[in-house]
Formats: sequence, structure tokens, C-alpha cells
Amino acid sequence: MAVSLKVNGVSHSVDAEPDTPLLYVLRNDLGLNGPRFGCGLGQCGACTVLLDGEPTRSCVTPIKDVGQEEVTTIEGIGTIDKLHPLQKAFIEEQAAQCGYCANSMIMTAVELLKRIPHPTEVDVRSELARNLCRCGTHTRIIRAVMRAAQANERI
Repeated sequence: MAVSLKVNGVSHSVDAEPDTPLLYVLRNDLGLNGPRFGCGLGQCGACTVLLDGEPTRSCVTPIKDVGQEEVTTIEGIGTIDKLHPLQKAFIEEQAAQCGYCANSMIMTAVELLKRIPHPTEVDVRSELARNLCRCGTHTRIIRAVMRAAQANERI
């Protein structure tokens, strides 16, 4: 069955069953490997994308539920030549050690900084608490999000 999706500003038509998880379509059909398969239960956050700007666990979101909503993956927020402030801050703070959680932390923080441009550390910790980090770089991740928020002040 052909399903239409708008991902990172581009319309796509994919042949998939309506119950196929969005994550599988993104990775297998569209070649977008930023969202990762982690737990497969929507609990760890590795598969997080923005669905009309809201952090969404793509491993438990069937494509039939996406409809006309815009899907944004980490590949859609910046490029190698023009990094998103969060991507730049993660590099500067060396916040990604194993890389398992980088996608979820960044995509969740993108929405946070849109909603609260100047969050407190408590805001950041609270927002990111639902994302699992296996290697324990939480302190660097928090610093990276705070750095990106400060970069927003200078823009």
C-alpha cells in the first residue's frame, strides 16, 4: 500500500503496511539513520523524531497515524556546513560518547528550546529525563543544551 509522508520538508511515497512503525520507514525506505532502534517499546527515546514539532517515539508510531503531519529527523535540523546550535554544542561539549542517546537528547532539546528559549538547568534535566543514556554523559549533555540556549541569546 502506498503511503505519503512529508519528512524533513520533502514529500515521499512509500510502499508499506499502515501498521508499519514510522522508524522502519525512515530507516529502511528513506535511508535516514539518525533515529535509532533502541528498546522498540517507546521507552528509551533513541527513535525520537519531531511530529509537527512534538517529540515522538517513532518505533511505536504506525505510519497510518502520521497522516499529513510533518516529520523532522535529526538529519532535517542542520547540515555538515550549517549545524543546528544543539548539534554544534554537542560537539563542543563532547556530549556524545557512545551515540546511543544523541538523537533523542538533541531532538527533545530542539522542541524544549523552541518552547522555552532560556531554560533553567532544572527545565533541561526534567525534559530530558525520559531519554535513556547508556554511557552516562548526562552532565555533558546538560551543558550542551545550556550552551545552545546561550547561543540562542546571541542570535
